[in-house]
Amino acid sequence: MAMTIPTPAPDQIALVDCVSFYANAERVFDPTLGDRPTLVLSNNDGCVVAACPLVKALDPDIMGKPWFKIRGWCQAKGVAVRSSNYELYGSLSSRVATILGRFSAWQEVYSIDESWLKLRGTPDELEPLGQEIRGTVLQLTGIPVRVAIAPTKTLAKVAALGIKKNPDFDGVLDLRRFPEEQLDRILDSLHVTDLWGVAGRSGKRLAGLGIHTARELRDADAKWLRKRFSVVMERTILELRGQKCIELETQPPAAKDQLIYSRSFSRKLTNRDEMHQVLSIYAQRVSARLRAQKSVAGVLSVWVSTGWADENTVPHSAHKAVSLVVPTDDPIVLTKAACTVLPDLFPTPGIRYARAGVVLTGLRPAVGVQLLPVFQPETETRGIGAVLDDITRKLGRDAVGVGRGGLKTPQDWEMKRAMLSKRCTTHWDELPVAVA
Repeated sequence: MAMTIPTPAPDQIALVDCVSFYANAERVFDPTLGDRPTLVLSNNDGCVVAACPLVKALDPDIMGKPWFKIRGWCQAKGVAVRSSNYELYGSLSSRVATILGRFSAWQEVYSIDESWLKLRGTPDELEPLGQEIRGTVLQLTGIPVRVAIAPTKTLAKVAALGIKKNPDFDGVLDLRRFPEEQLDRILDSLHVTDLWGVAGRSGKRLAGLGIHTARELRDADAKWLRKRFSVVMERTILELRGQKCIELETQPPAAKDQLIYSRSFSRKLTNRDEMHQVLSIYAQRVSARLRAQKSVAGVLSVWVSTGWADENTVPHSAHKAVSLVVPTDDPIVLTKAACTVLPDLFPTPGIRYARAGVVLTGLRPAVGVQLLPVFQPETETRGIGAVLDDITRKLGRDAVGVGRGGLKTPQDWEMKRAMLSKRCTTHWDELPVAVA
């Protein structure tokens, strides 16, 4: 009698996303927050970028509202407010991703609060695994997560929407659990703009073609819509049909094609000396990122502008692109290049600059650039960049700098974070204290 080998279940895609990540990250090391409604503000404490479900229950439209407009409302409702603590969020995100890697050999870290995993099994096997993932991440990090499972990435996003809307799923759903008729009803209930990768403008164009729901999009002619839109739309349609078109990117790019360091100031800057310090610091910070990925840059662009909503300034913006003589990661060379825009600033009185940025392009691996000593800048032979990196790694990024970028004068124009919580996982002097 011939032995029958069972056919293994096809690979499934699991989307693991953190629930209200910024808000719940604030709770991990601050037990006083408990079940208190919590929201997080954007750079310079501008507007709401994250809110826990308790806050959204009080105001479903809270996202994006300016802080100055809701300050009194938060006090009246007892809502806890925090400034963006990017150091803490990045650290906890890395921990969550590391833990998820235990459950699958195939993982793609999609964003700071989302990861894709490739799993294999039936719904009866994978849903208990999803609960195990949730319990392990919560126990080891304090961050609650949801696990949405489906044959494709697009359908996994659909399952994630179902988990958010229905608490009966208890944070885990394998979309294959539904029969075809029920899945049709689910897709009928979703507007096309609720789908992953379909933006509002595309939704309007689809509506003009009589396509309003996810089911109507799934059943449309994929080739015809590819001609009207792009290959991305065709992939979305095929993924809704269960055909895998978007694979996991398990190997992230070794290096970025460009690096940007840009910020809005906490107050408007009105003199050239302050702008000189800004550009020096920004150039040195982006050069540190360049060395971290072991690249050199061929072009540096720098821009400075006033705020579009500032009625007390003369509108002005300046931009400069500098082609470097030789590709480099040297902080001194890059700082000098960034400061070439200074003569173009403040052409008339009354200008108040609100933001600035430094962009590095023309990146290439540092090991591939070998210059004869006669063409090599003198500062590069001293290894100043590596020395700065060693010092800032041990003592913090503000411990040392080059030129005006190393001044000890407090930078009151730096990003305002008046309600910043402790950076418990990245700063020795802010470690949490446990009291017995």
